[in-house]
Amino acid sequence: MDRYTIIKPSSRGAFALRISELHLLLTDWLDKEQAFGRHLQNSKIFLSDAQNQYQQLIESELYQTVLSPCACSIIEQPPLDGSKISILVKTSDKPAPYLFHSMRLSEADTVGTNSYIQTMLLFDKYVKQLAQRGLTLKEHCVRTWIYVADIDVNYQGMVKARNDIFRQHGLTADTHFIASTGIGGFSETRNASVAIDFLTYPGICEADKTYLKALDHLNPTHEYGVSFERATRLSADGDETIFISGTASIDKFGHVVYLGDIQRQTARLLENIGALLRDGGATMNDVQYFIVYLRDASDREVVEQFMQKAFPQIPHLLVQAKVCRPEWLVEMECIAKL
Repeated sequence: MDRYTIIKPSSRGAFALRISELHLLLTDWLDKEQAFGRHLQNSKIFLSDAQNQYQQLIESELYQTVLSPCACSIIEQPPLDGSKISILVKTSDKPAPYLFHSMRLSEADTVGTNSYIQTMLLFDKYVKQLAQRGLTLKEHCVRTWIYVADIDVNYQGMVKARNDIFRQHGLTADTHFIASTGIGGFSETRNASVAIDFLTYPGICEADKTYLKALDHLNPTHEYGVSFERATRLSADGDETIFISGTASIDKFGHVVYLGDIQRQTARLLENIGALLRDGGATMNDVQYFIVYLRDASDREVVEQFMQKAFPQIPHLLVQAKVCRPEWLVEMECIAKL
């Protein structure tokens, strides 16, 4: 079986001390997981300040000996519990049936570019790597996470590029798109507007995927000019997995609901997630974790209390990351296993 957990330091000292504590916590966790035959499969690291923390992290024993041998993503989305660094960890008792590509641009890549060009560059690099394995974007890419710096300014350029790329590869509203979270986030490259993580399953075909709509709660994304699936159920390697895209407080007409009310927006987006899960034959009891994105850090206490009361048994992490529409105060994503 797969297992997800969130590891974070309790120390409030220097960043190096927090990394050292994380190293102890994570190795202890992995030792316990090994007793059940589970090993580290991949991780996602959330930093509060990539410009000052990235180099320390990748030079650390934690990264060099534990994290980097497996698939790993690093993104600046500040954890809102004051930890400075938190890690979403996946362990499993079998080999990963997927490839995880964490695509970042160098400073040289960003010269004279904007979010449109940078998105095109990242997808082009990814597609070329797929082609070397005989894979395609349309059939084998199941999930993306697109991090957009200064999202209120740069989001539309990313959207236009993704729409153009998808059309080139035969992904349309009449075929399918790809489950995705498009959210605020910064990479270690100072002038990068976009960074992308891709999840690829080499052994699947189109029949292994079911696209979940929940049209009684949400409208199709193409109606407001974006191209992603609300959720995808995947049958692969003997597992049934549901990937829920970034989901916000929206109604079936595509309107933002409960403007300015963080608690009601949280409740509505969770209602939407529940509807998507039902379309895939799942419930909230099947959710493995939540990542919660808040536009305003001062809303943390309200949302944290809500999550602890509603889902005390499900790991969750609150980070500061602006959602693509300013009116959305909160967005969540999750994975469910049947």
